[in-house]
Amino acid sequence: MKRRQGWLFFIIFLLTLSVYLLINYPLQLGLDLQGGSQLTLQIIKEEGNVTRDELEAVNSVIDKRVNNLGVSESNLQTLGGDQLILELPGEQNPLVASRVLGKTALLEFRTQKEGTSTDLKTLQLQRLIIKELIEQYTLAEKSQNDNNLKVIQEDLKDIEQELNYSSTSNDLYGKLIEIKKYVDKEIINLFIKTDLSGKDLINAGRRQEQTNSNWEVLLTFSNSGGEKFSEITKSIAGTNQLLAIILDGESISEASVGSQFSSTGITGGSATISGNFSAEDARELEVQLKGGSLPLPIEIVETNTIGALLGSKNILKSLYAAISGLIFVGIFMIFNYRILGFVSVLSLVLYGFFNLALYSLIPVTLTLPGISGLILSIGMAVDANILIFERIREELYEGNTLTRSIDSGFQRANSSIVDGHITTLLSCFVLFLLGTNFVKGFAATLGIGVLISLFTSLNCSKTILRFFTTYQSLRQKNLYLPRNNFSN
Repeated sequence: MKRRQGWLFFIIFLLTLSVYLLINYPLQLGLDLQGGSQLTLQIIKEEGNVTRDELEAVNSVIDKRVNNLGVSESNLQTLGGDQLILELPGEQNPLVASRVLGKTALLEFRTQKEGTSTDLKTLQLQRLIIKELIEQYTLAEKSQNDNNLKVIQEDLKDIEQELNYSSTSNDLYGKLIEIKKYVDKEIINLFIKTDLSGKDLINAGRRQEQTNSNWEVLLTFSNSGGEKFSEITKSIAGTNQLLAIILDGESISEASVGSQFSSTGITGGSATISGNFSAEDARELEVQLKGGSLPLPIEIVETNTIGALLGSKNILKSLYAAISGLIFVGIFMIFNYRILGFVSVLSLVLYGFFNLALYSLIPVTLTLPGISGLILSIGMAVDANILIFERIREELYEGNTLTRSIDSGFQRANSSIVDGHITTLLSCFVLFLLGTNFVKGFAATLGIGVLISLFTSLNCSKTILRFFTTYQSLRQKNLYLPRNNFSN
């Protein structure tokens, strides 16, 4: 009895979790369902033409970055010998993706030159002031506050005088960005290059700092990279020298190394970048580092917003067809199997919530082929229930008790259901391995659905059915047999 209650509470917990995920992590739709953005990318090479190998290498890195952004079902294709066309589902603002795609992601580790502590502190303070001015400029632009813009302009002039540098940009925002790049360059010049770089990186992740709401990025090095990092940190441990982590010509972090590492350095092959990152900043940096460095820089030469490829009317028709089909299946199951059919409908409802919640968590981008895979997996879930229910009826016809018939029915149908699901999973694996993007979407949704179907058919249905049979009014055999077999 306690075991049954445990399963029931577990199913209720999963349902609650699924509802929470669906509310907080909306489903992502593909280009055919909601449209998105189209970016034309130009590969820049100073000398000679872009080779086929270089084009494929750039293609591979961009594909990794797009997938790490959580944008699956994207469409990336070559155009001529030095351009790529990228279509991103759901992203109506191409500039958001361009911040990640357009960066080279060249990662460097440098150690501070001796005798530069005073200059570094001055530049760090100026960099902080410039960042605050950029934030103030963004707020002033949104509110259209000209007085604040004038104050920002006066503060910028003071910084230019301190730096003995005059910006050449015509607009205020351009001046701020130019000064920021200049300060970043001056900070980098105070550090010496080491032989540790992004080539020694094998993974990157992110987490929220325990002491505040800022995020940090975690780096994992290869064996040789870990040894290099240990030697570098050992050489500056306990000194006034800092270790700078530089990405694409911008110093992300300058950190000191404690004296406790003076004998061995920081071992373990990992490091942390802490730079007062927001969740989005940390995610973008993680994506750039995991995707790898671009072998050649790229420039976004054209951006377009594209509509849903199927059109809103076709999408609504597909939605109505899917809902109508599910309703008719539910009516058929309840009419033919009575209490058992009602149990199957509840099981299918749980199946739907679990499936969609997992789609939003992974995340899976739903396209029309993906939806077809979902509907097909629903058919398999119904089929599994029918196998079980027919076995239960056979046991009831032989005169067994309801409880024994339920247990025996699930046991007898178990092997057939598992074998059928495994063969379908093998087919999904082959389709995902060898298919194109849209075929992979179909295989992914079908495979996820098959796995969840296996759980709901063998566990949820049985738990709900055993819960119903605890009520005496629902233990009558005529509620489980066809109407013309009550006498049996």
